[in-house]
Amino acid sequence: MERRDFVRLGVAAGGMAAMAGAAEATAGAAGAAGVAGAAGAAGAAGAKAAAAPDAVLEAGVRRQQELMAAGKLTSQALVALYLARIAKIDKAGPRINAVIELNPDAPQIARALDRERQAGKLRGPLHGIPVLLKDNIATADKMSTTAGSLALQGVRAARDAHVTAQLRRAGAVILGKTNLSEWANMRSTHSTSGWSARGGLTRNPYALDRNCSGSSSGSAAAMAASLATLSVGTETDGSIVSPASICGLVGIKPTVGLVSRSGIIPISASQDTAGPMTRSVTDAALLLAAMAGPDPRDAVTANARRVDYAAALDPNALRGKRLGVARNFFGYNHDLDGAIGKALDVLRARGAELVDVQVPNTDKYGDSELQVLLYEFKAGLADYLRDYAPGAPVANIADVIAFNRRNAATELNYFGQEYLEQAQTKNGLESKTYRAALANSRRYARKEGLDRALKHYRLDALVAPTGGPAWLTDFVNGDHFSGSFSSPAAVAGYPHITVPAGQVHGLPVGLSFVGAAFTEAALIGMAYAFEQATRHRRAPTFPATITR
Repeated sequence: MERRDFVRLGVAAGGMAAMAGAAEATAGAAGAAGVAGAAGAAGAAGAKAAAAPDAVLEAGVRRQQELMAAGKLTSQALVALYLARIAKIDKAGPRINAVIELNPDAPQIARALDRERQAGKLRGPLHGIPVLLKDNIATADKMSTTAGSLALQGVRAARDAHVTAQLRRAGAVILGKTNLSEWANMRSTHSTSGWSARGGLTRNPYALDRNCSGSSSGSAAAMAASLATLSVGTETDGSIVSPASICGLVGIKPTVGLVSRSGIIPISASQDTAGPMTRSVTDAALLLAAMAGPDPRDAVTANARRVDYAAALDPNALRGKRLGVARNFFGYNHDLDGAIGKALDVLRARGAELVDVQVPNTDKYGDSELQVLLYEFKAGLADYLRDYAPGAPVANIADVIAFNRRNAATELNYFGQEYLEQAQTKNGLESKTYRAALANSRRYARKEGLDRALKHYRLDALVAPTGGPAWLTDFVNGDHFSGSFSSPAAVAGYPHITVPAGQVHGLPVGLSFVGAAFTEAALIGMAYAFEQATRHRRAPTFPATITR
């Protein structure tokens, strides 16, 4: 969750280092024998691939699958190469600190998937593809699921989150967990995004002294630095799209109800969702297709349908589309407005009709949104701990508050736990105050917000800058948000996609596409057409700071 306007009114390190360090030796062989033909193929083309392992790691799902189909790459070799890169980039070198724990079984899982491929069994486009999960998504394996809190360190989930199970069935290799803003940024009104007591601070690959935004900071930084092929984040309000934008990525916050939340440490039953964070729209579409679908444990997904989102990847998808430019979400930064202005020119050139609009009533649900989150956080966390972490030393928010006070030197050394304390004061979800707040938020975000704008102007989608460029990390004053387009779609529960839209002083910024419920396929098509026309993403170079 991002702490936005409504706030101001949004593995142990030693074990990881050992595993990643061991992978360097493995990857040395994998780079030569794996990338150039661990499946038994060699030759000039294989040697070329082996000579440029970084290009293989930067590549997307389809290119990696092509290499595996040609016998020039194996999943086991790919896993080893990513583990070596994590050791080089994440734990040494620039030390961006994006990965909080590695899956010790990943090499064995990859080897088993390679055997399936050799036997002619392919589970789908993600077969053998390494994926990183945010550390609030339960995995019933040797890894912990902690939301960054020391209170849950070492606690293993009783079963997989539905998203995790979906990805395993699709053939993905769960490579590890990513760091996040502790409790998905639902801890303090003055927090520093990207920091957790368990994982420390994740640093921005585009300028190490700048913030990644939160709370899916580790998933974003890991993707920007090519530490895996794919990553999964979660969002309550901004926590996918903001770090994706700031780290030069594609991020999809799906419609609430498209992707199950069961097994994800919650904030809000009315706003939470998991979603893809990737280096391309194509990868995001393939990942979303694997994640989506109904789950009996999450009633809101009853109407979710599996969709081939890759079918929407049309470079001409903007032609004939009528897009509303949400002008009340401009003005945060002069240079940002200039970059988005150029993006709007591209939309017109690709055949879209643009209409200036004002999204109505965006000032009428900030306070009610926060109240909804506080009520739902208290109820939802207790339910998660009971069902997925029954042996944990904490069972509810009161226990977490007490744990943090007992361990103040490590948990409360930078900022407090005001949101936890506020949530603890709330009654149950039968409260009239809660129900009124939820009704207010839905009224002004949906019917009298996005729905009104989309229908009145006859729009296919709304577009706006996703948010400002990355700010300097500041443990004294907390985050410095310059503005965001996240809240309307987040509070409404509607889909939101951000795509790289260039850079401002060397820092990435994104263009957002927001639509009505379950219009992911249309938004993916438009985002893809823009991406293909611009190709704005640039790999980071890990500078210590921005000097221009």
